[in-house]
Formats: sequence, structure tokens, C-alpha cells
Amino acid sequence: MKIIVQKYGGTSVASEEARIAVKDKVQQAIRNGYSPVVVVSAMGRKGAPYATDTLISVLKEANLSVNVREMDVMMACGEIISSCVMAATLQKFGINATALTGGQAGIITDSTFGAARIKTIKTSALMHLLESGIIPVVCGFQGVTENNGRLTTLGRGGSDTTGVALGAALKADFVEIYTDVEGIMTADPRIVSDTHIMDTVSYTEVCQMANNGAKVIHPRAVEIAMRNNLPVYVKSTFSDAPGTLITNVADLAGGVGDAVVSDKIASGIAHETDLVQFCVELDPKNISAGRNLFEDLANHGISVGCLNLSENGAKFCVYSKDSFHTEEALMTSQVKYTMNTGCAKVTVVGTNMDGVAGVMSTFVSALVSNGISILQTMDSDVTISAIVKEDKVKEAVNALHKAFGL
Repeated sequence: MKIIVQKYGGTSVASEEARIAVKDKVQQAIRNGYSPVVVVSAMGRKGAPYATDTLISVLKEANLSVNVREMDVMMACGEIISSCVMAATLQKFGINATALTGGQAGIITDSTFGAARIKTIKTSALMHLLESGIIPVVCGFQGVTENNGRLTTLGRGGSDTTGVALGAALKADFVEIYTDVEGIMTADPRIVSDTHIMDTVSYTEVCQMANNGAKVIHPRAVEIAMRNNLPVYVKSTFSDAPGTLITNVADLAGGVGDAVVSDKIASGIAHETDLVQFCVELDPKNISAGRNLFEDLANHGISVGCLNLSENGAKFCVYSKDSFHTEEALMTSQVKYTMNTGCAKVTVVGTNMDGVAGVMSTFVSALVSNGISILQTMDSDVTISAIVKEDKVKEAVNALHKAFGL
């Protein structure tokens, strides 16, 4: 049996027209000899009647301090509605399908409500359905605890995680992530007018793009795919475009199918906004100063990013919503600091950058020649990032996109 998993986002199941497009994709997979497992997100986006944010607001109208367990039950409702409606749509067109919650599909999680991790997937129920010619329509974003079967949700990007985890557990040939765009783009098309869809991208690159602000696919889903060497396609529900293949570097080097592998140094540009940069002075005579600083930040529940640390000081960024508590922690540490509000991070991503002379020169020149001040830089084998002022982020992304020939 050739199994594939098709995950459909909220816009793909939000209207009758969209659901008909999903039905067509499912039928095409069957005609191609595959047994598809369908995974669905909640219908629509914020403001839509059955969107997860809408359900949360309904619950908070009853109790602002609602228990996390009840919150997870409520948040799981959106996907349950989607799976039932999508299964009914398939049945209407003569496709034998059945709706399943995450728990009914065998997804077992830990008990971290709101951000649960999948512990195991029991595939017997799904395999029985597939062997019987029935299409499972599974709720994304959810599972149940092992001991008492309580509903849990998987946190941001949970439906992507569900789709890829099911693909790995079922030893699927590949996973298709369907959305309202035709693939992963070299930059945000709302910022860069001449961005284009990548034919292929490595697991590492797409993980880095997601971690640095690109709205592509959740990093946790990519990590699962990478561990299992599971090919993932990102496609549009509403077109027949081939989409973007996410695979491993070895496959890219050898070529995958008819995909054309790029020899460009960079693959894409990501950006993230709404950041605050902190510049902290440290006493070089006190070797414990850095440790004490980050212990105080951790004790205040602050997660820092974009970190540069030396014996004289530290630079790091937090999201704007965390800036007040960050200042509280710094006052606890009794250190001198300055802060820059209204910051953003721009990042060039590419596995071909490692060991290539002149990459940093190209990066810095692209920004400086466009009048963009660099507040801080960070780099790894596959990324170079800079902190800039948020009002310069559009110019920065465009400058880097052009400079790296994307």
C-alpha cells in the first residue's frame, strides 16, 4: 500500500468551494494509486466563526482565567468541526471517508496542555481504515494523554506537526502540506515584489527560515520529517503548481526527480519584527556576571534571542511583549543597560554559504549602501542575521534579496 498524508490549512476547508478543491486533490491521489490520510486545521482565520481564536474568545467571555485543560478542549473543537464537514463533503461525492479526532487516530501526547508533544502514534486504527478503502479525515493540532485520555493541543503549527508525524508513523511515501500559496518563497511577497517559489529546499534551510520569522511550515514538523528522511511538499490547494519539495541536503546534491537544484549561495530571506534590543554592560573582572544575568532573566521567564556575549557585555533581543519583565530582571541583576525599541531581524539563509569568502561582505554592503544601520549581527553555518530598526525592514529585505541574486 502506498500511503501519503495530505494536510490542509484553515483556508482550504473554510468554504464549500475550497472543500471541493480538497476533494479534487484527494481524488487525484487515489487515481495515482495512493491511499491518502487527510489532516485538517480549524476553518478559516481569526474572526471566522469556527477559527481557534474565535473559540478562545468565546471561552474567555465566560472566564478570563479558564483552566488550561478546559482551554485545550475548546481549542480542539475547531478541528473537530473541520474534520466532520470535510468527511461529509467527501462522502457527498461518493468517497468513503470518516472523521477522526487526534485521539481516535492514535496520537498520544504528554500532558503539557496548550503545547503538548507527541509521545507515540498507534497506527492500527488508521491502517485498518486504509485497508478497508476508507479515507481517514484526522483533526490536526490535537491528541490525548496516555494515562487518562484528556484532550491536548500541540501549540503553534500543530496541524503541520500532526501531518508530518502521521506520515512518519505510517511510513508514508511523502507528506503534502496544502495552503493558499503555491510553495515556499524566497522572501515575503508582501515586501519583495520579485520573490519567487523555490523548487527545492533542505530541511535545515526551511527550519532556519521558519525560526527566523518566515511563515512557511512549523520547525517542529520539519524536524520530524528530517529525522525520518520524509519528503514534504508545500503546495496550494487552489492550483496544480508543483510546489516546493523539502528534503535533505544529500538528496538536493544528487537531484530529486525533475527538480532543478540551485547553486546560489543563499536560498531565502526571512524577517521578524516587534523586537526590542537590550545592550547590557558587564564587569569583566566578574566572570560570573554573564551567568548571573541570564539566571535572573530565566527566573523571570524571559527567553532571549539574537545573543552576543563577551566579558564586557551582552546584546540580545526579546519580543516587545516581554520587554517590561526583561527590564525587571535587569534591575534585579543591578546592571547598566540601554534598550532599542522598534527593532527587527533580517536573515539570509543558505546551506551553500558555509566556507564561502565574501558572504559577510555582501551582506553588510547590501545594508549599508542602502542607508540601513546595523545594530548587531549574528551568524551560523547557514544563516547571517542583523538587527535593524523596524521602519527599515522592507528596504533591508529587498536589499538582501537583490544582493544575493534571489
